[in-house]
Formats: sequence, structure tokens, C-alpha cells
Amino acid sequence: MKTQKPIIEIKNLHKTFGKNKILQGVNLVVNKGEDLVVLGRSGSGKSVTIKCLVGLVKADKGNIEIFGTDITGLDNDELNEIRVRIGFMFQNGALYDSMSIRQNLAFTLKHHSRYLSESEIESKIIEALDSVGLKESINKMPSELSGGMQKRIALARALIVKPEIILYDEPTSGLDTITSREISELILSVQKKYKTSSIIITHDMACAKMTGNRILILKEGVITAEGTYDELEKSKDEWVRSFFN
Repeated sequence: MKTQKPIIEIKNLHKTFGKNKILQGVNLVVNKGEDLVVLGRSGSGKSVTIKCLVGLVKADKGNIEIFGTDITGLDNDELNEIRVRIGFMFQNGALYDSMSIRQNLAFTLKHHSRYLSESEIESKIIEALDSVGLKESINKMPSELSGGMQKRIALARALIVKPEIILYDEPTSGLDTITSREISELILSVQKKYKTSSIIITHDMACAKMTGNRILILKEGVITAEGTYDELEKSKDEWVRSFFN
């Protein structure tokens, strides 16, 4: 039986800012339909890794294969063809404060799909908002929404282009325990409904436990541990276990 090729494969990824070596040989694989959690202390390179994945940061060395294509040598037009298949949920939501929720989602959709009619755009906006349970917020401004609702809208915006991959950067940061759990449950429902493959960057161990099919731990720019939540929680390595205490 033929083994399915990973949907994402990073090999020997390096990135330095000035004298600060952030990534020092990251290797990771994401399989189709998998939610991969990446843990690590602040400054360990988690966010830089996923920014390299979408070309927001250019790696110094290494290979990044997405859908079987090495993106490190692509020009901007070629990279955009890959990007339209990827949703990115930023840590702070990154909604446009001066735009309504409808306008925020329409802006993203028009940028990716320029040939849609206004009725098609409206239909996709409603579908995306409905998928995160916030259809009634379509005419509100971001400032009128709670932190948890803004995170949901950010996820709706990522979902509106029907991505095959979603990158979550600290999806539960700044939220209370109950709202964090709701966002984690939403990540799971998105994976089930849309068959997405995801990388979830998080400090939230409850989120990691609930969403991660597999967990990687970054330390000083390299992956130092890999396994399920239960496997890593029982690790004999004290540093690895410190995340679970």
C-alpha cells in the first residue's frame, strides 16, 4: 500500500535575526487531516516557524514542502497560489477595526477570489460566520465583540477561503478557561467538518490536550520531543514533563 505524502514537510529549517539564532534545524511533518500542536517557551521559534510556512518570514536555510512543492524558491505569484489554500489565524485576531465583520470577511474573500458576485460573497460570509456560531454579528464592529468572539471571527475569516491547511497562532491566548475550551472545541469541529490539516501554536496545555493528534516541543530552535499528550506527559525528561505540571 502506497504511503500518503505529508501535506507539510519542513527539513532543517534555520532562521537568524541579527545575532539571535531562532531556528536551528527544525524538522516536522504534518499528515493530511492531522492537528499538530507545537509547544515551546517564549522565543523558542514557534511563531517564526509558521510565518516561514506562509512566506511572511524568509528562511535562511532548509526546505518547506507544502502540497509536495518546495516553497522556498517560489516567486510571489507562485507563493500566492499556495497561500490561497492556507488559512492563518493570527494571535491577536488581526481584524480591521474600521471595518464591520461583513467587511472584514469580504475583504479577505475579494483578495483571494476576485471573480465572485456580490451575492456569492454574501453567501460565503454567512456560511463562514454560521460555522463559528456568530451569524448574528455580521453588521457589528470588532470593538463591539468580546475577545472570544473576535477569535471566532478571525477563524471565520480563515475558513472563508475553504483552506486545506489552517495555521493557528496562540488561538486561546488572553481568554478565560471556558472561552478557551470553546475555541478548542471549535478547532476540533472545523477539522471534522472541513477535513483540514493544522498546526496549532499554543502555551495552553488544555488546548494542546484537546486538539492535538500529535505534539512537538521546540527548545532553542530545534524539535526536542514528539508524541501524543499522554506519551509526553509520562516522559522521563524533566524538561519535557515541566510543560505538564
